[in-house]
Amino acid sequence: MTERRSDLSMKVFSIYSTFLMVRISIADSLKPIAHIAVVCLALAVSSTAQTQTTAANPVVKGNSSTPLPNLGDGADMAPAAERRLGDRIARELYRDPDYIDDPVVLQYVQGIWQPLLAASRSRGELPPQLDEAFAWEILLGKDRTVNAFALPGGYMGLHLGLVAVVSNRDELASVMAHELSHITQRHISRGISKQSAQAPWMMGAMILGILAASKDPNAGNAMMVGGQAASAQNQLNFSRDVEREADRIGFAVMTQAGYQPQGFVSMFEKLQQSSRLNDSGGFPYLRSHPLTTERIADMQARVPQKAGGTTPPVTPPDHAMVSARAKVLANSGVDALRSWGLELEPAHFSGLSPSAQIGTLYGATFAAMKLRDFNQAQAAFANLMERVRNNAAAQEIASLLGAELALAQGSPTVAAQRMAGIDVNGRSVVFMNAQIDIASGKAAKAAQYLQIWLAEHPRDAQGWQLLALANQALGRTVAAVRDEAESNMSQLDYQAAFTRFKAAQNLARKSTDKADHIEASIVDTRARQVELLLKEQALER
Repeated sequence: MTERRSDLSMKVFSIYSTFLMVRISIADSLKPIAHIAVVCLALAVSSTAQTQTTAANPVVKGNSSTPLPNLGDGADMAPAAERRLGDRIARELYRDPDYIDDPVVLQYVQGIWQPLLAASRSRGELPPQLDEAFAWEILLGKDRTVNAFALPGGYMGLHLGLVAVVSNRDELASVMAHELSHITQRHISRGISKQSAQAPWMMGAMILGILAASKDPNAGNAMMVGGQAASAQNQLNFSRDVEREADRIGFAVMTQAGYQPQGFVSMFEKLQQSSRLNDSGGFPYLRSHPLTTERIADMQARVPQKAGGTTPPVTPPDHAMVSARAKVLANSGVDALRSWGLELEPAHFSGLSPSAQIGTLYGATFAAMKLRDFNQAQAAFANLMERVRNNAAAQEIASLLGAELALAQGSPTVAAQRMAGIDVNGRSVVFMNAQIDIASGKAAKAAQYLQIWLAEHPRDAQGWQLLALANQALGRTVAAVRDEAESNMSQLDYQAAFTRFKAAQNLARKSTDKADHIEASIVDTRARQVELLLKEQALER
């Protein structure tokens, strides 16, 4: 039976909530930097464990058709099955109001993520079959909490609150390497296998408890609770073990990728300071993580000691600006935006470090733009550009903000001038130039560059949306609707994509333009493909 869409959403959110109930934090007491490491018994029993048990236990010849029960460790979840589970969760996260695809922040994060993936491959942590099967996508959330988490199938969630508080790339790389290691070490599938192996044992304890309860209710309850407690303790032990493994492997991955190992230590120290007021005080054996002090000591022992001790982390100008952007995006209330103007008061501003001043000017410009106070935004931006003129990386990020400000004022010519001299070497620059071209009446140029970008990045939803705008401006309605469908596909919303493909087919039938009929053949093929995906989804339900 097919379920109503609302019921399906509730099921997927229930699965995601189950994951989050057991997600692991780099500091237990803080709003966690989390990932999914252990999957609850309900998930294993509902589908995965049943599938694995049937596949791993052939029917005994000459016996009934019922497979023998699996009392061993079981096999790990197959990469394809884990990817499907991750897709189901990611599909709902894409629809979440807190999901954001900010090209500037995401490009900066990707600049850290890609070297980590390369280091994992070179170390042998990421085998080719896993590399090909998983998505390796980062999903940004507008949440102010210091949080990151790994999902099944190679997805990683990253809250803007985390980007806002880290001091440099090394600290952010330490968190991302930790989460990446949970994915490459298959901690999710290993957790499911562990739960599958414990399921018969827990069921036996519950049956014995029911039998005992018929004679002595207290004894029966104690037996059942004892069985549950033992299972919970096993899971806590497993959770702490995989945390230590992710720390160890993540440390090796980030250092091989070229990041400073001290970033791991300073990140733990920062989280420990933040968590003092929130620590539940639980005993070490009742925590899902090793104590933060233990983890700091472990990381410090791995960091090569230098004469004269360690130096405090330095914040580069480009990181300061990305951090400020994350803060504005995560908290865009009117009062919060106005508070950025107060940061420019001379008494406060003069006491900041040069990088902090650059970050403050960037945040003040961005906040004033969102408030449509263009006079204040222009003044802060002029000051910002003066300070970053000798730093190429910082100048690019500042120029992107200047172009964004000019477009908000309806001045694409000024925006183009501010982007002059900036190399087209990243997603944020490609997309900004496309927006400028569309606003300047050069939609054909924008479409050309976007098609080149999408040929290399076919799952870029925002790229498809921009191409739809370019094609709409050129009067290519069928192509524009098809682009919107491709954007839906990129975010795994197959039903919406199918609806848009059908709309494109109807438009093509009514059109007399030869180009539309050529486009229609592509639409027909894609519509059949998405229809098959929808049937597969229906079977999974």
